[in-house]
Amino acid sequence: MDALSSVVYNESRNQEIRELIDQASNRLSDKLLETIEERIVTGEYPAGTRLDEVELAEGFSVSRTPIREALIQLSVMNMIEKRPRKGWVVTEVSPARLCEMFEVMAELEAMCGRLAARRASSFQQQRIKAAHEACRNAKDPDTYFRLNEEFHHAIYEASQNAFLTEEVRALARRVRPYRRLQLRVRERLRTSFQEHEGIVNAILAGDSALAEERLRSHVIIQGQRFTDLVESMEKISEPARRKRA
Repeated sequence: MDALSSVVYNESRNQEIRELIDQASNRLSDKLLETIEERIVTGEYPAGTRLDEVELAEGFSVSRTPIREALIQLSVMNMIEKRPRKGWVVTEVSPARLCEMFEVMAELEAMCGRLAARRASSFQQQRIKAAHEACRNAKDPDTYFRLNEEFHHAIYEASQNAFLTEEVRALARRVRPYRRLQLRVRERLRTSFQEHEGIVNAILAGDSALAEERLRSHVIIQGQRFTDLVESMEKISEPARRKRA
């Protein structure tokens, strides 16, 4: 190997190594994000709690960089905010506020469903169907949640409205921890999959009104579903409250 080829080869290898390091860092940051957001949702980090980068890094046995990345993502989701002389602090999300967020989310997703029924290409229709079928074999809420996200993202893309997709993804990021928690309610995985089936059928049939209504009903939390979510949050947060007492 001549000198030039050696330089090109080494640079290529270095780039590959950098990309692998970046991927590992992103996975770690995502895992930390999920853990911290769940602790906030379940009350282990209640509203007003100060989240210190150094303390969190020591607690998770990681460097401050992935912690900082996770905290920035949480601030984008409005789950924490930066206050003078206190740093990052957990914000409060009341049940009423949570209900309002899901109301808007339901309308945005309903619009995606309506447009997807009208505009989805054959490829996009098959992607929605495949994402739905992937959910069938999920055995636990966390696995189902990740596959469920792929299903909803496929519908967003099939709306073929880039601005709508950006907006619904932004709000989906904010309600994400609550949707994951919602899937832990008894029988929710089964009923969620059944609702997906109806949504897929409506989109594939090109029935925009039905797709819109089924997605709205699927996403919105009200009545007993809202009560179940709040009770689930309280049940999971009880050990944390006893620990602080």
